[in-house]
This record gives sequence, C-alpha cells and structure tokens, in this order.
Amino acid sequence: MTDARSREDAAAPRRRGDPLARLRGDLAPELDVLLSGPVFFDIVFTDLPCDPAPGTEVWAGGMGSSPGGISNLAVAASRLGLRTGLAAAFGDDVYGNWCWEVLAEQEGIDLRYSRRIPGWHSAVTVSVAARGDRSMITHGHPAPVTPDQLVGAPPRARAVLIELTALTPGEVPWWKPTADAGALVFADVGWDPTGVWDTATLDALADCHAFTPNMVEAMAYTRTDSPDAALGVLAERVPFAVVTCGADGAIAVDATTGERAHVPRVDVPATDPTGAGDVFAASLALGTLAGWPLADRLAFSALCSGLAVQQFGGSLAAPGWGDIADWWQRTRDEARDPDLLARYGFLDDVLPTDPVDAVRRAEATLTFYSDLPRT
Repeated sequence: MTDARSREDAAAPRRRGDPLARLRGDLAPELDVLLSGPVFFDIVFTDLPCDPAPGTEVWAGGMGSSPGGISNLAVAASRLGLRTGLAAAFGDDVYGNWCWEVLAEQEGIDLRYSRRIPGWHSAVTVSVAARGDRSMITHGHPAPVTPDQLVGAPPRARAVLIELTALTPGEVPWWKPTADAGALVFADVGWDPTGVWDTATLDALADCHAFTPNMVEAMAYTRTDSPDAALGVLAERVPFAVVTCGADGAIAVDATTGERAHVPRVDVPATDPTGAGDVFAASLALGTLAGWPLADRLAFSALCSGLAVQQFGGSLAAPGWGDIADWWQRTRDEARDPDLLARYGFLDDVLPTDPVDAVRRAEATLTFYSDLPRT
C-alpha cells in the first residue's frame, strides 16, 4: 500500500454507526467517553500445543500484534460508535508510533490529550493464550507524565471509564473534574497481587455511577462468599453495580431505574480472552448512555465480549456493529434457541440501518501503515 493511499484512506469518514445519534446537538458533550491509562504494545500467541518449559521451544499456531492496555477499552468503545478520547503517554519508538497510528488513523480515537514522549520507550507485553485464559510477560517503565498533566482542563464528556485505585488523603483523581461536570463514571478494578484487597480502594465509588468487577474481585473486596452477596454490598455503595460471573454470565442492580437482571454468557468457541472485560465495560457504557433497559445492556455486553474472545489480539479483537449484525443474522437463520432469540430481539431496534465498515483484526507483524482500505 502506498503512503498516499494510506493517508487518503485514513482521512476518509468512518462508518461505525452512531448509537447515540438522537442525543446529538449543539450543546451535547464533545466526547462520549474519556479514558486515560498506559498503552502497551501487545504480542499475543495462541494455539499452543503445550506449555513452554525450560530448555524447550513451542511453536504457536497463531500470533497477533495490537495496541494493548487502555487501548483495549478505547478501541472497544470507538468500534461501537462512541466518540472516544484517550489521554495516554506514547513512546517515540517504532512500537509507540505504530500504536499511535492504529488508534488515531485506523480506529478514529481522539488523541489530542495524548503525548509522544521523546526518549521514552514503549511498554511491551507478550501474552500466551491457552486453555481459556492467558499469561503475560511485560516490560516497561512508569510514564513520565501524569493523567492530570495530559488532560489539563478536561473536556466535557458523557462518561469516563476508569480503574479504581486507592487514593491518598486529599488526592483528587484526574477524572473528578469531568465527573463534577456531569459525566457518568464507570469504574472497574484490577487484580490485587498482594492479596490484601484493601476496602479503601472502594472509597472512590462515592463519585462513580457504575462498578463492574468480576466475581472474584467483588467477593474479595466485600468480604462475602457469593457473587449475589457481593452484589448486594456493592449496590449500597454505587448506583449501578455489576458483577461478571464467568461461565454464569453477569448479574446487576441499577438503583436509578429500579431494575435487577441476570444474563447468561453467549456460548462461543474461545480463542483469546485478552480484553474481553474491556469490551464488556465499553458495551455496558454504551447501553447505559443510550438508555436501554438493564437486561438489554447486560445481554449486549455479554454478546460483545463473547464475539471478542473468538478473535486474538486484545484491542483489535473488539467487535464492530457489522460483527454484531452478522451474528444476529446467523442466529435468526438457525433459530435453534428460542430463549436466545427472545433475549436479543432488541437488536432489531438498535442495529445501524446504514452500511458500516468492517473492522481490522490483529496481524502477526507490524505494517508501515495500518489503516483499513475502505470500499
């Protein structure tokens, strides 16, 4: 592909669908979603015949490269048609430049609050997907700029997607001004390798709209022994509490609407779970911003994360509206599961009516330009 053709394609309008079209207007927020966090260059290996052992070599059946870290969440949101802004530090090396071009040119993510850092190298993660889970090795250094320095005067946004961290006394998190201006804060939480599961980490939920931990995290932080019990505790701390339960789907309570729901997972063959939780979170934010019923929001999120795990490559495994429409068409054609058809009947009302572009998947090697030719 020539440089001129690549730049022409990158400038072409993206047809992603706009699920919030009815909410647009002159006074609407500039962004639907604002994010901040570290960006990694991810290399994912799949289809290993066995685990690597010292002194041996294992050939993988598949490999993909993609932007990782916070990119997983940003790409998932953008591919669903949300206007997504990302504040992140990028290395000025080949990996950093490639990630920047993929996110800005291919995925249409607003990087005006991001910065390339001279002399700072990109963090790299090697992920090995096997037996429904993945193991990762990462090398990198802390970013030399903070989210506050990157964002500066924050833009107006409908939502902010964050990962909870314990705050020091008097600390104001970077997302607080945006929340104070009216943005809904959707919070997740990371694994605690110390095993302490400090409940002070949850104090920031006082400023959040939603919290979406998995069942292990939820039970650990709430000191409960079941996902339902954990959900009950979390529902007292945040208006919209969700607990993802792996093979058992997800459960949620939304105090703002008085709804409670449970949806099963979508049964699909899994290739790589990397980024599935981020796809779930982005999908849930979309459904909430669009005002969908709780059961539809959960079902949509379960579907999108299910479609993602069939691909490898983390961020570039995230589905677009075309993937969702294709799945729905196949499901209706097969008509084998009346409960599934009933659960996803709402898709007829939310799928874009205009054509949408295909989305690009992870590739084994880096290309000089990564934008997808549009037809």
